[in-house]
Amino acid sequence: MAKVDEQLKKIRNEVVNCQQCYLFKTRILPVIGQGSHQAKIVFIGEAPGSNEDKTGIPFCGQSGNILTELLNSIEIKREDVYICNILKCRPPNNRNPQTEEIEACVSYLERQIKIIKPKIVGTLGNYATSYILKKYDLGDQVKGISQIHGKVFEFGTMKIIPLYHPAVAAYNANMKSILKKDFQILKKYNEK
Repeated sequence: MAKVDEQLKKIRNEVVNCQQCYLFKTRILPVIGQGSHQAKIVFIGEAPGSNEDKTGIPFCGQSGNILTELLNSIEIKREDVYICNILKCRPPNNRNPQTEEIEACVSYLERQIKIIKPKIVGTLGNYATSYILKKYDLGDQVKGISQIHGKVFEFGTMKIIPLYHPAVAAYNANMKSILKKDFQILKKYNEK
């Protein structure tokens, strides 16, 4: 087993046994992450939803179908990227993550990024965008996703590209064209 695989398996085992916040009591399955361990692109969402909680697979419901469609639109296979969330357990009733939950959980995400070493991080929605920009010393750039979606921020050799969460297209079909346009930016940087 490659070193990267071993390191990510270690995180998986830690998350399965994690009791750092009370979400472990209400989850069905933790949602650690899925995809290529050599991914050039890592997508980060906020937290698992109901479907993800039942399957342990990130972005497996309607939002996941939209994400897969967006990836197909730029000729990237879902299995070639890595998809994860800030929180590894579903907050009850899909409520927003609480500060103490994020603080308890983000070390797993930070280690996943450090191990995979993506060229591009696509943040999906406000929570992921805000957290990642602050983490990588770009906190002064934090604005609502409607103001910074599709922009490219650089941290060393890594590009951070804030994106609308795919769920917006489930509620407003007009948003899909904006998402597809933003994904073209991902494609451009992925090809470099």
